[in-house]
Amino acid sequence: MTLRSFATPMILVLGVAAGCAKPTRLPARPLPSDSVSIMTYNVDFSDPGDPETLRAIEESKVDLVFLQEVNRPWQDSLQSHLIAAYPHQVYYGDDGYAAGAAILSRWSIESVEELPRVDWFPAARAVLETPIGPLQVLNVHLRPPRTIGGSYLVGHFSTPTVREDEIRSYATALDTKLCTIVVGDFNEGDHGRAVRWLEALGFRNALPQFEPRANTWRWPIGFITLKASYDHILYDQALELQSAEVRNGGRSDHLPVIGVFTPRTGCHEAVPNDGSQTDSACFKV
Repeated sequence: MTLRSFATPMILVLGVAAGCAKPTRLPARPLPSDSVSIMTYNVDFSDPGDPETLRAIEESKVDLVFLQEVNRPWQDSLQSHLIAAYPHQVYYGDDGYAAGAAILSRWSIESVEELPRVDWFPAARAVLETPIGPLQVLNVHLRPPRTIGGSYLVGHFSTPTVREDEIRSYATALDTKLCTIVVGDFNEGDHGRAVRWLEALGFRNALPQFEPRANTWRWPIGFITLKASYDHILYDQALELQSAEVRNGGRSDHLPVIGVFTPRTGCHEAVPNDGSQTDSACFKV
């Protein structure tokens, strides 16, 4: 979520206090050779081509990058600066404002399906070829806690069901026979309705396992800075999470979130060839 063009006193309802949870895991060191790293990052449509943001992506050296708020000026900058690091790039959903998104990959992008838009921002289902096999990724940017009229106070209470409706709709496009990750700017914290709905399907939220107190979004107002954890990486049971972290880089109001995964056997193999579900499937929709 970017608030530069939505400034209002009601933004105060967005403040989220840091929790006191402790990490349940430590990152694997060294990382296994058969791992895939993935980033989600809302780059902020209002600052296209920002060198610090481009540097944060390039220096991360991750394998797959999923971006939100990518308008045409951002696309031009990403293509000109990062094509060597990420030769496979797909852009979609640009409305000339803040609705675009992008996928950058070191490996072949087999397919990208932009899904019917439920609310303000686009979503897409991508299948990518990776060293661990085909990987399905759903890239989302869910509704901010704001009404059409601009009220954050009302939006704080009225939009959670909108975000759940969005993720429910997008999830119907997922192929349960593929290893799957859901990433993006959810505009809600770890206990939001869209996140909890995915967890009920069998997905796990990556960042809280390693950095449960981390914030992925910040917004200064006078002498205070509002902070929250709005950006998420959720993965199904066919994948093993090796590490997850927030990187302090770029000038967007969001920070990049990175997860590293390896394959785990014995999950998708249990899904019948006819596509029907069993209790052994990694997730259900």
